[in-house]
Amino acid sequence: MSTLAINPPALGGTRYKEVKSAILAALSAGEWKGGECIPSEKRLAERFGVSIGTLRKAIDELCAENILIRHQGLGTFVSMHQRDRHFFRFFRIVRRDGDKAYPVVTLIHFKKARASREVAAVLGVENGARVFQFVNGLALHGKTVLIEHITVPEAHFPGLTETKLRNRPNTLYNFYQDGFGINVVETDERVSVGLASELESAELGVEAGAPLLEIRRIAYSYHRAVVELRVSRLNTEEYEYIGNRPGSNEEK
Repeated sequence: MSTLAINPPALGGTRYKEVKSAILAALSAGEWKGGECIPSEKRLAERFGVSIGTLRKAIDELCAENILIRHQGLGTFVSMHQRDRHFFRFFRIVRRDGDKAYPVVTLIHFKKARASREVAAVLGVENGARVFQFVNGLALHGKTVLIEHITVPEAHFPGLTETKLRNRPNTLYNFYQDGFGINVVETDERVSVGLASELESAELGVEAGAPLLEIRRIAYSYHRAVVELRVSRLNTEEYEYIGNRPGSNEEK
């Protein structure tokens, strides 16, 4: 087992930040998997050579960021991308009357490709590196309203196939976690206006070139390592995108 450690105490009350970073490093190394209980606070405090109070402050921040989760009387666990707890933290498409629903996802297209210069820069890989690209259609209330174009580095998802992706039993981020040890803990999203492609025209029932809401997402794992680029286009005739409220930490 890994025995990642931290540096000597820092000045200015930042010791807990170093502990937090060391815990994240252990998570990145796969020392504790999704759903597993991490060692007790006493053992971790001894391991990192800090007080229980300092260790607890680091864990408090990781819990606030949904990386860890405390279960009273059981311990502290690595968060899982369980559908009911996490889904609407990342999926923010709702009907205009405010109704939230789980989408029915259809895999439309899957291929291996080489990263363009722009995509490589976003994913932090070399220009021309191998990537997987796939397109999903998401239906709400029986109608496809969202098309997602997703690119992930092959290096992070070795052995990914169309069959595995199509037959995944849970959400995509749960699939990343269970199948490849990739935990998505944060996303950055930007919205703009895009134009419907021929594929989107056919799937969404709009004219080619019609304006659609474009949502560009970069997904991060621990230490803000980029693991996914996703460009989604939404038919806003009946649905809208709800952004995160400033300062909120709401779950999906």
